[in-house]
Amino acid sequence: MTNDTKIPLLERIPYQAILLGACAAIAAALLLGVDNATREPIAQRKMEDLQQSLAQVVPDDLHDNNMVAKPLLLTGADGKEIKVYQGTKAGNVTALVWETVGFGYAGEIRTIIALDPQGKILGTRVLSHKETPGLGDKIEAAKDDWITKFTGLSLSNPPEDQWKVKKDGGQFDQFSGATITPRAVVKSLHEALQFFEAHKADMLEVKP
Repeated sequence: MTNDTKIPLLERIPYQAILLGACAAIAAALLLGVDNATREPIAQRKMEDLQQSLAQVVPDDLHDNNMVAKPLLLTGADGKEIKVYQGTKAGNVTALVWETVGFGYAGEIRTIIALDPQGKILGTRVLSHKETPGLGDKIEAAKDDWITKFTGLSLSNPPEDQWKVKKDGGQFDQFSGATITPRAVVKSLHEALQFFEAHKADMLEVKP
C-alpha cells in the first residue's frame, strides 16, 4: 500500500469515530426518554396493584387512612427491609399488612398477610407464584378456599407446633400430589406471625 492510499483511510477514521459516537449518544438519549416516559406509569400501576391487594385483606370500613402513604420500615430476620402498611381508624391501629415470601416447588411464593392489633389474621392472599397448574395453584383464592381458612388464626391458635401441614403432624391440609406448596405457605405465614410478635411495639405505634 502506498502513502497515497493510506492518507484517505487515515482521514476517514476520525469521521467514523464521530459518527459512531453520535449514534451511541442518540441511542442513549432514546433509551433515557423511554425510561422517563414509562417510569411514572409503571410506578402508578404498582401502586394500584398494591392498593387492590390491601383491599382484599383489609375491609374499607376497618380504616380511615391511606394505608400506602407512609409504610413502616422494619428489618426481617434475613436483614432485608420489610414494608408494613398500617391501617388506622380514629387514631388507633386497626390493621397491619405486609408481604411474606415462601419457597415452594417451583420458586418464590409471595403472600400478603393482614393482622389485627391482637395478632389475629384478618386475611391473606397469594400475590404471585410459579407452582404447578392444577396442583400447587390451589393456594390461589380463585382456585380453592384453602387460603381463606387462615382467617381468624394467630400464633397461639393453633398452638405453634400445629403450624404445619397434616403430613408433618400439623393442622393444615396439604394438596394431593403437592405437599411442598402448602407447606411453604404455612411456614411463611407462621414466620409472619412470629415477626409480628417480635416487632409488635413498633407496629402498633401510630406514625405521624
